[in-house]
Formats: sequence, structure tokens, C-alpha cells
Amino acid sequence: MFMGASTKEGHEIAVKSREIVRSLISEQIKHLKPDEQAVVERIVHSTADPEYAELTKISENFLEESLKSIKGNGDILTDIKMVKVGITSYPGKVKCYIDHPLAYKIAREREITRAAAAMEVALKEGFHGMVVIGNSPTSLMKVIELQEQHPDRIRSVVGVPVGFVGAAESKKSLQETSIPYLITEGPKGGTPVAVAATNALINLSKE
Repeated sequence: MFMGASTKEGHEIAVKSREIVRSLISEQIKHLKPDEQAVVERIVHSTADPEYAELTKISENFLEESLKSIKGNGDILTDIKMVKVGITSYPGKVKCYIDHPLAYKIAREREITRAAAAMEVALKEGFHGMVVIGNSPTSLMKVIELQEQHPDRIRSVVGVPVGFVGAAESKKSLQETSIPYLITEGPKGGTPVAVAATNALINLSKE
């Protein structure tokens, strides 16, 4: 498996795509460590948007903590089901609680988003591992809040919510915490970015 390719033709396309990606962003990512470069390349490859080479910011300990969690088959928690479906070839558990009855109940009673409520449900259900957020700024803000209560449960966060309301602010807030993070600055992000980063980490864990 290379950048999502599982057949000979797919592998050839992936190799050519990676060559193109590297020619476009090599200068922007030359300061990164090799594993960090691989993650950013996967994001650019998956989005066909070289701007992510500039927008993607990775904390010093993100790769180390994420790979430890993945190699130990720690849980991966996603904000929405679309992100969960996109995460492939992981032997551990990929969880999403947005449709959990308790998430509906908490969201209704407190008048918060269901995505944010789902993060609370996950911690109540014993979640321990990496969080991957591709869409919901409110769920990212909830993770930041929960990390203060459960500092040993959240190993790292891929925080790339997309949109013009709250996304940039939530990612900036994550950068101000001690949580190991990968974020994309500003309003850009979304499911393809979250999935690409996570699958890149899973591939790296197997090397």
C-alpha cells in the first residue's frame, strides 16, 4: 500500500503523483523531518492543493506521540462518520460517537452541537488514543476542554476543521495547548485532509 494505491496501476499513478507533489512543495517542506514531510505530501496529494504545504503546522512531539498510539493499537476518535470511513488499514478501533443516543441527549439538554457532545461521550466510554477532527470546530474546542480533565487519555490531535465560523479560532486554540497537534491554519481543512494525515501516520507506523 503506497499513498492509498493497492494495485500495480494505482501504484504507478501514486508514484508519479508523489514526484509531482515533491516538485511543487520541496522548498516549503525542506525544514521538516522526513516523516513529517511524508504526512504533508500525502495531504497535498489527496487534496491536489500545494497550499497545504504552507498551511500545515505540526508540533514537535506530534509524530512521536501519534505513532506510539497507533503502534499500540490505541483508539482513533473521529468527529464525523465520513472521517471514520476514510481511515483504512488500521488494526485498532476507529470510533465515532456522533450518532450515540447520549450524544443526542447531551446536545439537546445543553444546546451544544452533537459533534461536541460526542467527544464527551467518547471519554465516558473510555476512549484513549488519537483524536481526528476534520469538520467540527466545536468538537475541537470540546477536546481542548476535556484534555484538561483527562490529560492522559488524549495522545494527540489531528485538528483540521473546515469553514469560516470558528475553524481558524479552534485550531489556534489547539496550538496554545500542550496537546501534540497537526493543524491547518485558517479556514481550510476538512475530511480529505484529516483522512490523508491519519492514513499517512498509519502507513508510517508499519515501516
